[in-house]
Amino acid sequence: MARWGMVCGLVSTVALAQPVVQLFPAVGTTRQVTLAGRVLKSGPTGGSSTVTRNLRRLSASNWEGAPVEVRFLGQKGNVTSGHDGNFEVTFSASDRPFPVGLSVAEAAVRGAEPARATVDVMSPGAPFFVISDFDDTVAVTNVVDTSKFVTTVFGQDEQTQQVVEGMAPFYRCLRDQPERPVFALVSGSPVQFHARVSRFLQRHDFPVFGQYLRDLGPTTLSGYKQPVIRALLRALPGPVVLVGDSGEKDPEVYAQLRAEFPDRVRAIFIRDAGHASDPTRFAQMTLFSHPREAARAAAVQGLILPSCAAGLELADGGR
Repeated sequence: MARWGMVCGLVSTVALAQPVVQLFPAVGTTRQVTLAGRVLKSGPTGGSSTVTRNLRRLSASNWEGAPVEVRFLGQKGNVTSGHDGNFEVTFSASDRPFPVGLSVAEAAVRGAEPARATVDVMSPGAPFFVISDFDDTVAVTNVVDTSKFVTTVFGQDEQTQQVVEGMAPFYRCLRDQPERPVFALVSGSPVQFHARVSRFLQRHDFPVFGQYLRDLGPTTLSGYKQPVIRALLRALPGPVVLVGDSGEKDPEVYAQLRAEFPDRVRAIFIRDAGHASDPTRFAQMTLFSHPREAARAAAVQGLILPSCAAGLELADGGR
């Protein structure tokens, strides 16, 4: 999270184009869905280089006071964007529950192309849901190495950023349930990168994620994840599986939330991304170097099928 704060000082003002409305992928229940997004005064245009494109994404100006119409499964909600361009609308099922699985929501602002986003509605019978980090958990961001981190943030995109090998198959094993769980991505990655993150996940065949990224700024340099995860735990029923990495504060954040919600946290998996020499950080957690190790532990805990864990071993050559 601290490394992302450094990005604030590196973003310069660049040329921008027409207004843009963004709508973020979300998860919800058959009774209630909350959708969030952002309105930009002028959206990032294309660029001749990856660095330019990333800078334009990060420096786009927010539109305060934009009238937004959000539509979901026949319902409409009207809202005005806040000082940071953000907006949020909650929809409640009336006569009939929202259908389980993937649906599409839409947000519209005058003068901008409508935005669409997936909404994954959780089955009441799902055995758990999954909350995951992004940087150095599913994508190699090198947060613990300043020079490599800056190169990744500005010099790479969804096509070139390296995936953490084996994480997509591990998540697909977690998804392979009679009643499919939903996945939420709670990350310090900036909300301006939501399209980049979506395309990265799709490119590497991850399950569909609701995205709850950070509104990058000086007031969000720490303590961002806890309120977002608390809100998800209040919104979604049943146990949760937490997945993160050791590079920054995921073990401490997840331990805090486990203490607050002792009956809700089913398991915690932490990828070794550095700063892992102190075993007390990982008490009652599974610390793993490769996802096949997480899969073994998940199979023992009854979270995934043993056959799926075995398939992950075979795909990796049984090492």
